[in-house]
Amino acid sequence: MPELPEVETVRRGLIPYLEGQRIARAEARRPDLRWPLPPDLVQVLTGATVTGLRRRSKYILADLDRGGALLLHLGMSGRMVIEDQRIASFHRDPAILARHDHVVLTTDAGTVITFNDARRFGMVDLLRDGTSHPLLDHLGPEPFDDIFTPEYLANAFKNRRLPVKQALLDQKIVAGLGNIYVSESLYRAGIDPRRAAGRIALRRLAILADHIRNVLSEAINAGGSSLRDHRQASGELGYFQHSFRVYDREGQPCPRDECAGQINRIVQSGRSSFFCPRCQH
Repeated sequence: MPELPEVETVRRGLIPYLEGQRIARAEARRPDLRWPLPPDLVQVLTGATVTGLRRRSKYILADLDRGGALLLHLGMSGRMVIEDQRIASFHRDPAILARHDHVVLTTDAGTVITFNDARRFGMVDLLRDGTSHPLLDHLGPEPFDDIFTPEYLANAFKNRRLPVKQALLDQKIVAGLGNIYVSESLYRAGIDPRRAAGRIALRRLAILADHIRNVLSEAINAGGSSLRDHRQASGELGYFQHSFRVYDREGQPCPRDECAGQINRIVQSGRSSFFCPRCQH
């Protein structure tokens, strides 16, 4: 499932081709994905100009000049495919089958932007003008928000016995984090993913918050992590997976020079956690 860096990478890739552009034609080629598409989706989008592209947690929002926004979630296999015949470098990957093209937008400039989703776990919805959306209503702060401080984490974790790994995956506590980047951040901070969230000292939370931001920034700069389905909007792979220190490295030596441990894998709430039990406490 794409996490914050993958979604942010896709958002940035869409900006040159969608932001400020008028949607001349909108097509919905099926009535549903994970959930039903809005029945007036085509009507709302056709003729609208995209005034801005935002990200909230793992969602992309395309603001419309007529109010409201288009809300997208990539799901497990969703991709935004850009096709522009005027740009020689853009060629559609033949492995991306047209039968999985579900929502297609054509701009006045002639660019075709397609939401392609083979497994149909993605989501396309409308955020109505002046209203909230249930998927966004209860999200916590973003890791890059000023409010995301050690003190905020200490208050959110107070008296909680929940393992810190699971606490950081709670989108009500912090928005956008997922399994990969929490594992990597906890490793860099030297914190065992099994440690009770409420028993981590403020000074260690300060280190953790810094590492979360650093890991996410590095991943965004690397175009995210391509483990299975993620591609950038240009069709290129992300390459942060080559920088993993613990994720998916079970049985390999700990990358810290001074540590003789090896990476372990455990399951927490149905998800794999990777860590070094020797240098994470």
